[in-house]
Amino acid sequence: QVQLVESGGGSVQAGGSLRLSCVASGVTFSNYVMGWFRGAPGKERELVATIGRNGGNTYYVNSVKGRFTISRDNAKSTVSLQMNSLKPEGTAVYYCNAGGSLAGWFGQGAQVTVSS
Repeated sequence: QVQLVESGGGSVQAGGSLRLSCVASGVTFSNYVMGWFRGAPGKERELVATIGRNGGNTYYVNSVKGRFTISRDNAKSTVSLQMNSLKPEGTAVYYCNAGGSLAGWFGQGAQVTVSS
């Protein structure tokens, strides 16, 4: 059974930083592209970033390029998202994802709230 458990969400003022982490179990972690999605009320779940199986081939949605960094540690089965210069429009539930697409597995989500 695949389990993805996020941590590190919270509230921050605009311009601040947060770091999300996700620990995976029940899956051969290094076999999967990992990613982060986010979902805001009334909006479709949005792909934020992905990272290739060996830590290369990163992708970022345009709105976070230069501010967010995705990384992974295959030895610890973890994927992280460092979020800097946060903006109020970044307020959402952030979901860890295994597979890199909506067809993959998701964690329960971590709330990120950015106040202006």
